[in-house]
Amino acid sequence: MIKNTDMRGICRLLGWLTVALVLNGCGDSETPASGDAVTSTIDNSVEVQAFYDANPDFFSFKTPADLPEGLNWVSGDEFPEMGSPQAKKGGTEYRALQDFPRTLRTVGPDSNGGFRTLLLDDTTLQLAHRHRDYFDYIPGLAESWAVGEDRKTVYVKLDPAARFSDGVPITADDYLFSFWFYRSPYITAPWYNNYYSTMYTNITRYDDYTISVTIPESKPDVEKWVLELRPQPRHFFRELGDDYVDRYQWRFAPTTGPYVIKPEDVKKGRSIALTRNPEWWAQDKKHWRYRFNADRIQFTVIRDTEKIFEAFRRGDLDQASLNLSEYWYEKLPDTAPDVQAGYIHKSIFYNQRPRPSYGLWINTSRPLLDNRDIRLGIQYATHWQLVIDKFFRGDYGRLNTPHDGFGEFTHPTLRAREYDIDLALEHFAAAGFSRRGPDGILLNDAGEKLAFTLSTGYQSLKDVMTILKEEAAKAGLEFRIEVLDGTAGWKKVQEKQHDIHFSAFGVILEMYPRFWEHYHSDNAYDRAFLEDGSINPERQLKTQTNNLEAFAVPEMDRMIDRYRRSADTGEMIGLAHKMSELHHDYASFVPGFYQGFFRVGHWRWVRYPEYFTHKHAAGAGELFVHWIDPAMKEETLEARKSGATFEPVITVYDQWKE
Repeated sequence: MIKNTDMRGICRLLGWLTVALVLNGCGDSETPASGDAVTSTIDNSVEVQAFYDANPDFFSFKTPADLPEGLNWVSGDEFPEMGSPQAKKGGTEYRALQDFPRTLRTVGPDSNGGFRTLLLDDTTLQLAHRHRDYFDYIPGLAESWAVGEDRKTVYVKLDPAARFSDGVPITADDYLFSFWFYRSPYITAPWYNNYYSTMYTNITRYDDYTISVTIPESKPDVEKWVLELRPQPRHFFRELGDDYVDRYQWRFAPTTGPYVIKPEDVKKGRSIALTRNPEWWAQDKKHWRYRFNADRIQFTVIRDTEKIFEAFRRGDLDQASLNLSEYWYEKLPDTAPDVQAGYIHKSIFYNQRPRPSYGLWINTSRPLLDNRDIRLGIQYATHWQLVIDKFFRGDYGRLNTPHDGFGEFTHPTLRAREYDIDLALEHFAAAGFSRRGPDGILLNDAGEKLAFTLSTGYQSLKDVMTILKEEAAKAGLEFRIEVLDGTAGWKKVQEKQHDIHFSAFGVILEMYPRFWEHYHSDNAYDRAFLEDGSINPERQLKTQTNNLEAFAVPEMDRMIDRYRRSADTGEMIGLAHKMSELHHDYASFVPGFYQGFFRVGHWRWVRYPEYFTHKHAAGAGELFVHWIDPAMKEETLEARKSGATFEPVITVYDQWKE
């Protein structure tokens, strides 16, 4: 599933401690109504069963005797433990949010903000999870699984011990219900409706704890399509209907993970907290017992990045991202007194994983931007290397494609276009912009300026925008800078109201990149082309999709469709390369930068395993392998008062450096 937005991408860049969330329209009351405004009673049981009955090819009901013989059941339990046996449970971890979430729903309008990772992505259990050192699967909600001979069906035995946080057992019925849930128009989530209707062809219930799920075509990573499914609690969503968005706006759904949100801990616009469930069913399970260690994670809204860092330096917050060079080298240098006294530790961890797609997303539906020469000129007028050298102090690298980090699937020779004023002017002239105005910006014969709004939701990277603006002007291009908060920035691009947007999509850990979401015409226009392949003159932009470029090319559609159907790794690699080439030639995305590591500062009482974290981790806190040591916190605070010191700790974890 696509679960990665530009907001999550920046969370990974700026750090998992400063989560960009959504606040607009939240109001000022301290505690939300938890859906109390919706009082009508709904029971959708009959409707759900009728849907099953109407789709017998999709929803099947069999017995264990119907399971194929000779299945090779595996559990993934042979892989090394994740987390450290030294981890201690307990304590409160203090973090900051720059904005308050607009909803506690994880699906539907306003649900795709940065806090969603803490509600779902990073804190709940799938059937199985990729081990973050080996890429193979380890058990989550599944006890074991087997791949059918057709390599389209995965059979799963659920762990009978698995429970939702309200104590209700997780059974096969929750998985059947999930397919109804995601295909329902009630959830107002077209992407989920399409995905769960087209990417799966069957779910079969054999008994309460045995299911199989089938995908349309054999895939080299068939396990992923099934083992990364999460159940929706059937009992909780029994009231799901037309008023879903409002009814469930502030109701925390029973979770498979260790943390819950209590109504009294939701102070709208001010703070929110996660509380560890003392009855969490997996708390003694391998791979989970040494993780999610804090009893409570308290989030306070601090909107200004500088004030967040000040709160960290005071000790009000336990950790702070130091990814930005300014923070690593200047705001908390190695010579800082708290670092030299050993109170604050500094860590760099080099990771290996697909890289977020930081760059400029050009809306090709906008006037002038539908001209390829204009887009090529923008490519050459955008000086990302100067941003890397000046703003990031040379620590980051240049992104070449939106799909870097996928091994053989990443194009081996494509390179991002370098800054070149002469080539930029050549392409702008070909588009009719050949003379400069008094301010140096190019004009066409009609006197129209070569100017576009360059927007972003990354307030902490506003200086990046300034560099891009100044360098583009040298090539006769005006970037009109618009720095929005994360919420407004994401809303703008989802409504396709942007000219050019500086953004990124995070990527989940998987075998190969996805193209349909960003480049298929299905996600650009309601009906992009007529039957003869010509452009539909009445087509309308499709909003609320991740095709931010309004990219609609029939040849790309055909390749994407083949790619999604293919079961042959070699064919998929070839198609991925050809699609990357087509996208590169179309010039609707200006690749920015990538970060091959993450940096964090943490007070001495925040402890990590001796290896810090795992190879494929996206950030310091993603896997929750750290813990709070209350005794060490007391010792450190006393030392600060008395002037006692410890050995400074500045560590580079480069065991996975590429």
